[in-house]
Amino acid sequence: MSECTHDCSTCGQACSEREPQDLHEAPHALSRIGKVIAVVSGKGGVGKSLVTALTAVSVQRSGHTVGVLDADITGPSVPKMFGITSRAEADDQGMYPVKSKLGTDVMSVNLLLENPTDPVIWRGPVIAGAVKQFWTDVIWGDDDFLFVDMPPGTGDVPLTVFQSIPVDGILIVTTPQDLVSMIVGKAVKMAEMMNVPILGLVENMSYVECPDCGKRISLFGESHIEETAAQYGLPVLGRIPINPKLAAACDKGMVELFEGDWLEPAVRAILALGGDAQ
Repeated sequence: MSECTHDCSTCGQACSEREPQDLHEAPHALSRIGKVIAVVSGKGGVGKSLVTALTAVSVQRSGHTVGVLDADITGPSVPKMFGITSRAEADDQGMYPVKSKLGTDVMSVNLLLENPTDPVIWRGPVIAGAVKQFWTDVIWGDDDFLFVDMPPGTGDVPLTVFQSIPVDGILIVTTPQDLVSMIVGKAVKMAEMMNVPILGLVENMSYVECPDCGKRISLFGESHIEETAAQYGLPVLGRIPINPKLAAACDKGMVELFEGDWLEPAVRAILALGGDAQ
């Protein structure tokens, strides 16, 4: 190995003195975004889209402007939950998100398809490129908080998001099963490797409440979220029950009308970041 000249611009070696390269992309010139919050998990089917929607709605109710970037290109569900059926529009300046009935900005691949049931059969790099365009080519306007509904796992798209978008914090979604709690570790370690701050854990399908006596029933067994959170030094920011009324509201595109305070700790953690659009 040749002697170090301390001139990283002409050196291809990796060493501790090399300053990390910032790969973050700038948002569209007409976008003014405050803070970016990503909702992630190490596996699918745990309810990331639900947590994204509920958190975004709760933050908006606090008086902030909010956008939702649906990064789950092959399994988009955000538009349906917000009752959005119109297609996104574009002009020579860029693309525009579609506003929900109560004013949430939403961008999803389903807003670009002729038929929302059409499958997106793309390879990983193309999907990752589309997500990046949702950040660089979409004119978000003035959004105090932008929520990113991430696809499951630790592959191309999560890597692209963390490298391209300056994420200010993530929520990790889990469920009571031991298997899912183990998967949390993958999401935690990826966030640490990418230097992305973790706000805390949210447990979905945490329990079901008896409609007659109000007793909480642990449908998937006793929760281990407290132990998992302690293992990684993270706070528990919410427990969402299995609630038929909430499921029906999402199916009807009325998630903005839900009633529930399950995510108040998560909302407080997000608002503590600040977030006025700049």
